[in-house]
Amino acid sequence: MKLVDIAKVIRSKNAGPTVLTLDLLFNDEKGFKLAAASKSLTPDAIAKLYSQPAAKVEVLPYPPALAIKIVMPRRIVSGNPGDSDVYGAQQHGPMLGIEL
Repeated sequence: MKLVDIAKVIRSKNAGPTVLTLDLLFNDEKGFKLAAASKSLTPDAIAKLYSQPAAKVEVLPYPPALAIKIVMPRRIVSGNPGDSDVYGAQQHGPMLGIEL
C-alpha cells in the first residue's frame, strides 16, 4: 500500500529559513497507525529519501490529529542562490512514492 492511498494530505512547508517540515494527515485511525508503524517513515528511511543525516530527521506522530510531522534541515537556506522553492511548498514530492 502506498502512503498516497491512506493520507488525505501530504504537504511540505518551511519552518523558518533553515528547516523543512512535511505534514502527513490521515482520514482515519487505521491509516494513521499503519503509517506511524511503517519502517518507510522512520528517520533513517526519510533521511535516505532526502539525502539528510538520520540524526537530523525527526518523525513526530501526533495521534489526536491523526497526523505525522517530519522535520529536517533544508539543503539550501530559503532564498539563497540555488534555492528553487523559497516557501518549501514543493518538497513533498519524494513522499508520494513511499510504500508502507
